[in-house]
Amino acid sequence: MVNMVALTLHPQEVEVFYILPAIRRELTLAFKELGRSQKDIAKLLGVTEAAVSQYMSQKRATDVTFPDIMKAQIRAAAPKITDHSSMIQEVQTVLAAAKQDKFICKLHEQVADNIPKGCDVCFK
Repeated sequence: MVNMVALTLHPQEVEVFYILPAIRRELTLAFKELGRSQKDIAKLLGVTEAAVSQYMSQKRATDVTFPDIMKAQIRAAAPKITDHSSMIQEVQTVLAAAKQDKFICKLHEQVADNIPKGCDVCFK
């Protein structure tokens, strides 16, 4: 895990800098398994084809390893994604689960300074 900057990141920044790219990586792999083209995957995710290539070759978004249950949830979401709206909806569902399971909290503790172990400020 790479610590971006020695400062306190907000949980939302952890989502943007770490979680969302990792979700895109997992979706890319799932889309590829479903037989979607690199061009189609890029369009659905709103990224370049080069970014898709980097996700597939594990050169991008490698700082986060999701638990198997989250990987399964992301893979289950992939067939439901047909356009930008459904992509946003499915990603929001995955993010909600990551918050509920406190995966974001655990990652936050790892990548940011001054976050106390067991912090639950987002749940108060």
